[in-house]
Amino acid sequence: MQTNNVRKAVIPAAGFGTRLFPATKVVKKELFPIIDRDGRAKPVIMAIVEEAVSAGIEEVGIVVQKSDRKHFEELFKSPPKPELFEKLSPENQAYSQYLQDLGQRITFLIQEEQEGYGHAVFCAKEWVNDQPFLLLLGDHVYTSDHENSCASQVLKVYNQVDQSVVALTVMPGEIIHKAGCVTGIWEESESQLRVTELYEKPSLEYARAHLHMEGMAEDQFLAVF
Repeated sequence: MQTNNVRKAVIPAAGFGTRLFPATKVVKKELFPIIDRDGRAKPVIMAIVEEAVSAGIEEVGIVVQKSDRKHFEELFKSPPKPELFEKLSPENQAYSQYLQDLGQRITFLIQEEQEGYGHAVFCAKEWVNDQPFLLLLGDHVYTSDHENSCASQVLKVYNQVDQSVVALTVMPGEIIHKAGCVTGIWEESESQLRVTELYEKPSLEYARAHLHMEGMAEDQFLAVF
């Protein structure tokens, strides 16, 4: 069984955010502010990077548009201007250094043309360099009531099975056309599924005919999370 740790994570963040227009005309969706569980206001992308780091990830590649790179660098790579830094509380001054330390783990990868999610991931191919990697979406906030983070749970399973692993969630039929849907065979633990078919954004009719899991409620499906 493979025991080496996954060291790299890839976060696609090069989309246009059309579903959140007109807010994304002003702010990239990955930079929308949220209040995290630690009570601190932070951009979504920062919470995602912290999710990766919580699982032991050492390097993070963020795929961005060339014109947006400066915004992400301003967050992770540039310290506050001196006149702002002086106004920060001692706690926030220390947090500013934490941000810079976090930024040292981050590499920005450019998607020259916006050709979709799969192409964005492909733009990380050379940086990944044939190593296993963790993939997180740039507009998803991952939280768990479990002691271990979502990313930690996924990597734990990967190290157990030495195969590609994807996290799943239960999704109602009325929105299954917006997601990747899977079907398969439950392993003995019934917490792991051996996938036999994955279909991106199926119609409800197709999902009912080919993707419904035995034992699940009608028009409830397993979707990629």
